[in-house]
Amino acid sequence: MSATKRLILLAVVVGFVVAPLSAVPVPAVLIKLPTIAPTGSPWHKALLDMGAAMDKETAGRVKVTVFPNSALGGEPAVVRNMRSGQFQASLLMLPGLSLIDESFNALGIPFFFQNDAETKSVQEALTPLIEQRISAKGFHLLAWTTGGWIQIFSKKPIKSLAELKQAKLFTSDGDTRMVQWYKTNGFHPVPLEANAVGPQLKIGMIDATPSPAYVAQLLNLYADAPYMLDVHVAPFLAGIVVTKTAWDSISPEDQAKVTAAAKAFEKTTSVDIPAKDAASVAEMQKRGLTVTVMDKKASDEFRAEVERLVASMKGEMVPADLYDKAKAARDAFRSKAKAPGPR
Repeated sequence: MSATKRLILLAVVVGFVVAPLSAVPVPAVLIKLPTIAPTGSPWHKALLDMGAAMDKETAGRVKVTVFPNSALGGEPAVVRNMRSGQFQASLLMLPGLSLIDESFNALGIPFFFQNDAETKSVQEALTPLIEQRISAKGFHLLAWTTGGWIQIFSKKPIKSLAELKQAKLFTSDGDTRMVQWYKTNGFHPVPLEANAVGPQLKIGMIDATPSPAYVAQLLNLYADAPYMLDVHVAPFLAGIVVTKTAWDSISPEDQAKVTAAAKAFEKTTSVDIPAKDAASVAEMQKRGLTVTVMDKKASDEFRAEVERLVASMKGEMVPADLYDKAKAARDAFRSKAKAPGPR
């Protein structure tokens, strides 16, 4: 066989070998994303839009299936199953995120923040450190979201901290340290899955629950808890996390596209939902909600006691370094806000 024929034969053989290999499609990364967000809620709809965008922008290489309304379990179960590899991602509220790492508790300290701008400033300051901590535990933070401010809804009027301590207060199941913190400080916590709040309010297992106004309206909680204490407890924050195993199985090019879709979710929900939250109180008042405002004496006593309670979280519920960084970022924002503008 001549040299020319041998080269032609080799080219044909290589072509048969390489062509089938190059035609083999890359398996899609399948992401199960359970969440306690109610079916049809703005969070649920935004998650569906995010998943559709990820599918489209990656040409089907990343596919997300959303399971809303605690269909696959509450947040403690979801976090456990993410660690075992059954689920790849979730939209978790702060109590659920804190089961991954307690650094998230620094963004949920009661009465620590005054407004949305202050909260956002501290959140941005803490995010790089939080990302480092959860990466070491096998998770990646994709996006944040917010839903207004947590307030207290109750079956009977609550006008002071003493009355709040007497109430059977909903707390998130799975966080035993937080439950113990409440008990140590004189509260009566009742740990439950989030989707049990409505039914348990109805039968009296609990008689008070923290909730953003929009969520209380969405879930009709005010029907069984028709009183709202007009005091902003904390911002209602949540985040989308994905396991590192799933994240690392996505190509760098597709990771950029997935991140862009997640940031679009963050931008949309962080604007639309707080606006709904602000309008929800007035709407619920039309339907029978009574808003309770503490008098000055009760308010001063409330905040003085809360300052003491909050300080006790440092090093216990909130890692000391995160607490200090949060406080420094908050105080820096306040100082800047108070500084006189240029003349």
